Amino acid sequence: MARDFYEVLGVSRDAGADEIQQAYRRLARQNHPDVNKDPGAEERFKEINEAYSALSDPEMRKRYDRFGEDFRRVPEDWEERVGAGAAGFGGRGGRGPRTSWTTAGSDVGGGFRGGGFGGGGFDGEGFEGIDIEDLLGGMFGGRGRGRRVARTAGADQEAELPLTVEEAYHGGRKEITLNGPDGPRSYTVTIPPGVNDGRRIRLAGEGGRGFGDGPAGDLYLVVRLLPHPRFRVHGRNIHVDLKLAPWEAALGASVPVATPGGETKVTVPPGSSSGRRLRLRGQGMPDPAGHPGDLFAEIKIMVPPELSDRERELFSELATTSTFDPRRATTAEGGGRR
Repeated sequence: MARDFYEVLGVSRDAGADEIQQAYRRLARQNHPDVNKDPGAEERFKEINEAYSALSDPEMRKRYDRFGEDFRRVPEDWEERVGAGAAGFGGRGGRGPRTSWTTAGSDVGGGFRGGGFGGGGFDGEGFEGIDIEDLLGGMFGGRGRGRRVARTAGADQEAELPLTVEEAYHGGRKEITLNGPDGPRSYTVTIPPGVNDGRRIRLAGEGGRGFGDGPAGDLYLVVRLLPHPRFRVHGRNIHVDLKLAPWEAALGASVPVATPGGETKVTVPPGSSSGRRLRLRGQGMPDPAGHPGDLFAEIKIMVPPELSDRERELFSELATTSTFDPRRATTAEGGGRR
């Protein structure tokens, strides 16, 4: 038996969408294999993604609440069919309903979400008075009652594709695995450099199976940028903290700053205070179709946690000599002279 999804995320069964999302973000940040090197972190990350995939989708959550771990085998329109007393699937051509997956495997985590029409049995709870074999037999691999299945295209499906900021910045080829109803399926995905959070990457013909001789649907990978310990991405701009010693901020300096593309240099003007932002044009996320974003380095002045005797002597001398009073701010940098 799989763990209860609500238990995995640590939320109650009546938790709202915001609470579920907050719990997911917190747990994903703690257990992502790139951040947490604990041997069990990878499996926990997969479990967290699978739980969030089901509970963040209102329709998926409704099926999970009703059918438990069998929810993946239940068609999306089960309520409509049962309400109408339908006795079989089919009768209409065209594209099937959109269903969703989340990515799984050693590099991205998660599990199957949503659709697949195939797999094992079904207990039929809540379908009193309806022949379950006739209703769902063709969908779950049963024989049904000789009913002819219409030609129907497979469902389009979605999977979340978690990427680090560095992976999104550089792009390239990435191996992913999806846990579907027929077992794991692996793909090699080409990621464009500078891909944004929310960008959808289409894998044609890799969605749900069609019925009869209907074509398969498409699989869409939705990019989700993972929280990063250093970089904060806003659109195509990247923000990073720039830690300086007091004398570097006061006197000015040329110091290294980290970017997803590698280390570069930034010139700090003399008299810079914490909070000042230095802009590095074109050092943000790439954009193959236009101009790249910028990188903003925000100054954070750091002081030595421990002072040598000579350092203490120099700081004491500065304290008695300087007329600078930071609490009587008169400049845009937040300082002034008394």
